[in-house]
Amino acid sequence: MANIIYIATSLDGFIARKDGNIDWLMEIPNPNNSDYGFSSFIDGLDGIIMGRNTFEAVVGFNQWPYTKPVFVLSNKLNKVPDAYREKAKIVKGDIGGIVESLRKDGIERIYVDGGKTIQSFLQRDLINEMIITRVPILLGSGIPLFAEMNFETKFKLVDTEILNDSLVRSTYLRSP
Repeated sequence: MANIIYIATSLDGFIARKDGNIDWLMEIPNPNNSDYGFSSFIDGLDGIIMGRNTFEAVVGFNQWPYTKPVFVLSNKLNKVPDAYREKAKIVKGDIGGIVESLRKDGIERIYVDGGKTIQSFLQRDLINEMIITRVPILLGSGIPLFAEMNFETKFKLVDTEILNDSLVRSTYLRSP
């Protein structure tokens, strides 16, 4: 069982602008129209947990990018839009309890997405793996990937790749 972060950050550690905009990610040159391994990553998962803000951003994409069940962590939403009813489900409550419930339903490998959701999982020490792609831009401000925590968490670097001569993707596994 694993809870995995797969995300891009600016060099200064931001995952989005202050208003949540990720337009800077769309400006990355991609001459081969590559998904940089995202489809393969998704294929190895059982499900996805994301926060409400991330879900609302994804709903605005031209195409639904997921083939796995999506669980939207929200205390504000009571239902997903009708067009996404078969693709996403609202989950509420304690993160540990939600993860335990998903595990009982066979959802073992979970992609955790969204700034606040990632930070909540880290604060509960529920992240086993991080795949972080650094984009060569300094945003100066925005939504940080990491927030202040009240304990130290160690990870081991297990892989680093250079993608498209500009992106650096590093994979970290939780150290005991």
